[in-house]
This record gives sequence, C-alpha cells and structure tokens, in this order.
Amino acid sequence: MAKQKKLLLVLLAIAVAIFFVLPLVWMLSTAFKNDFEALSGKMNFFPLKPTLDNFVQGINGDLMNVPIVRWIANSLSVGVIGTAVVLIIDSMAAYALARLHDLPLRRTMLSVFIASLMIPGVLTFLPMYMEFNALGLINTYAALILPATAGAFGVFLLYQFFASFPKEIEEAARIDGANKWQIYARILLPSAVSIMVTLAIFTFMGIYNDFVWPLYATTSPEMRTITAGIAMMATGSYTQSYGKLMAMTTIAALPVVLVFIIGQRSFVKAITQSAVK
Repeated sequence: MAKQKKLLLVLLAIAVAIFFVLPLVWMLSTAFKNDFEALSGKMNFFPLKPTLDNFVQGINGDLMNVPIVRWIANSLSVGVIGTAVVLIIDSMAAYALARLHDLPLRRTMLSVFIASLMIPGVLTFLPMYMEFNALGLINTYAALILPATAGAFGVFLLYQFFASFPKEIEEAARIDGANKWQIYARILLPSAVSIMVTLAIFTFMGIYNDFVWPLYATTSPEMRTITAGIAMMATGSYTQSYGKLMAMTTIAALPVVLVFIIGQRSFVKAITQSAVK
C-alpha cells in the first residue's frame, strides 16, 4: 500500500512537471520555426525545418525599429544596479533593526516594515508615477531603478537572520575593539552570504521580469526594457510573427535562467539554514 501511494505521488509530480515545462518547450519549438510554419495551423509541436533566422535577425538588429540588444542591456543594467542597491540598503536596515537595541522607535519601525508587505503594489502605482513625473524622471534610468530599491521583503528576510545571530560572537568582537560598522561589514555580512545571494536572485528576477512599471515609465523605444519591448512588438508590427516573438522571449529568459543556475546552491543552502534554525 505504501509503495502504491509513493508511486502515485511520483506520477503526480511528473504530471505537474510536464504541465509547467510544456509551455517552455512550446516556446523553444516555435522560436526555431519560420513565420509561415508557426502560422500554418498544423499540429506539429516541433519545427519541421528548424531555422536560426529569428535569433540572428533579432540579435543583429535586422528587425525594423526594434533595438533588442539595447533592451537587453537596459534590463541587465537596471537589474544589476537595482539588486546591488537593495542588498546594501536592506542589509543595513536589517542590521539596525535587529542588533542596534539603542535605536529609537526600533520596534515601531519594524512593525511599519512588516505592515508595508501587505499593501498591494497596484495601490502605489499611480502616486509613484505622478511623483516621478513631477520630478521629471519619467523615461530615465532613475525611474526604472529607484522604485525597486524600496522594498520591505529584503529587510524582513535579513532581519530574521541577523536577529538569530549568536550574541556571544558580537560581544567577543566588541571586546576585541570592533565598532558597529566593523561588526556589520566583517562579521554579519560574511555569515549571511547564502541569504544575501537568495535575496539577490529574487530581486534581480523581480526587476528583470517587471513589466507594468517599465511599460509606463518609459516613452522612447531606446529606454524600454526587454519585457516592455517584447510586449510592444506583440501588439505592433509583429502581432503574427510568432517565431520572432518566441525567439526574443527565449533570449530574454536566458539571463534569469543563468542567474538562478549560478545561485541555486546558495539558494538551497539558505533554505536549509532557515529550516535548521
């Protein structure tokens, strides 16, 4: 009976995996089809005559008025800079809330941070757009980077780790003459590498995959990110160019996949450490 139950669970897991992987396989398959084959209506899941023309035209800039390379560069630069700023600000804020017990209103600020997690982002979209528009920052890199740096999730994640850090190690460092900055930079941060990598993965993926804000915060084609750019392609001249759209989507997904593969070990380690604690 136990073996049958285990077999059913394995089969269920395989079915769920196929359900999630199937759209990705369809995307890759369509990316290697020409427009005629992609629109033929035939139920051929894999391309009959695979071609790389969709990728070559996109990377070389042969697609009319579509700066794909510029879009990818914008997404990567915004994602990297935004992630770096988030790691610095969130780690410092989490350290102050978790370890600086003489900080005024520390508990109140922590409660405000946690409460802000329950506010839907759609409620702040219009006020944020009006604020950036009033400051003249629409269609600039600042408009793409700054909104991503004000999140409470990273502060709460790092706060949990810093709060559980052994006090004895911190007290020993103080006896040796270390100040608060040295304790933060030389003791706590090196110990939180796996947590920081996990936060970096989530942050980079969130910024890179963001669609709604870059779509409205940019007005010129050169300033768009890859997600907003592909959306404009899908509603513009390439409405029925499924092969080109899927090729661009595949290229856009590669950086996120590589980031997750590179940081997967640290991601699993962070989950394991949290479970043990």
